[in-house]
Amino acid sequence: MTTNGAKLNSSTRAFKEENKSLPVPSSSASVLVISAKNDILLLRRVQSSTSFASAHVFPGGHISPQDGTLPPLSDVRRHEDSEAYRIGAIRECFEETGILLANKKGSEGLLELNDKDREEGRHAVHTNKIPFKVWLNEKDGIANTASLIPFTRWLTPINVPRQRFSTQMYIYFLPLSSSNKPRAQNTIPTSDGGVENTEAEFKPVAEWLRLFRANKLILFPPQFYLLSLLAPFLHEASETQTLQAQRDALMDFVERKEDGEPSWGEKSISPQPLFKLGQKMVFGLDQPGPELEVTGRKGDGKRVITWIFKDGRPQELEVRWRADVEREKTEAQDGGVPVHIITREEAEKERHENQYSGGRQKL
Repeated sequence: MTTNGAKLNSSTRAFKEENKSLPVPSSSASVLVISAKNDILLLRRVQSSTSFASAHVFPGGHISPQDGTLPPLSDVRRHEDSEAYRIGAIRECFEETGILLANKKGSEGLLELNDKDREEGRHAVHTNKIPFKVWLNEKDGIANTASLIPFTRWLTPINVPRQRFSTQMYIYFLPLSSSNKPRAQNTIPTSDGGVENTEAEFKPVAEWLRLFRANKLILFPPQFYLLSLLAPFLHEASETQTLQAQRDALMDFVERKEDGEPSWGEKSISPQPLFKLGQKMVFGLDQPGPELEVTGRKGDGKRVITWIFKDGRPQELEVRWRADVEREKTEAQDGGVPVHIITREEAEKERHENQYSGGRQKL
């Protein structure tokens, strides 16, 4: 995106002056890894994690200086897809799951490593004994950044002030394989031994959502929302042709601009509280986050996400069409039912009270 530099810098400075107490979002990246059978990879965070404790999440984490240089904190380009975010996503995926999204130099195939090299490499990179790109070069590999497909950016809303993130999401398709060909060992995920996660597993999208609705696992709104977007496209199948057709349909969706809205790779989402319908809080997804208001970037104006806070976390999550929810709101008001407009402060208060009264749920 091109912008007027002088105007942009002036607007950014104005934002900083008005929000001196607002925590700066930490830059991070996550990747939705899709297997040869079009299943999706989720990890279960350790209970002691400072973010998404005990929840199932996509592989990812903080961008490290070794991944590359990001623009200054005051520069809105810090919140755009870049090489640093892509390297960070691939590095974190390797550290957390052992899946290395890299090619052998001069080849289009994934770099193959034996178990010993893979595990030693994960540990060495995670403990900062060697920079990821240096280690990868020693293995005659190169990170496959070109195959990462941007799939929304998420900026933590300001009603969650203690820890904010600016997270670039990507999709990555592992190569399709015929049913009679054994799966490459390097595409079988393994836990990092409880350092950051206790489980790493591929399952069909529909199965992850079923387990969530059965209260068998924890999903937070970004993960639930993105899984819900993938669900209509990725299904269990055995024929390679069918699996490829699913991927093609998903890519058409990701690249599509719905009625003038940005493509999914361009969307930036910072959920904002709107109102309550019954016990459910309704959050809009159209705002890009305070850091990006001056850029004209947009989120998802067609959908909302609803939930209730219970046992210290969002539950009964639903992704719904915004027009349907607005119509229900109008019908409720016409029927004399009060609809409470939620402020950011109220949303944070309810989240905080439920978090510390309910505690962290163990599943």
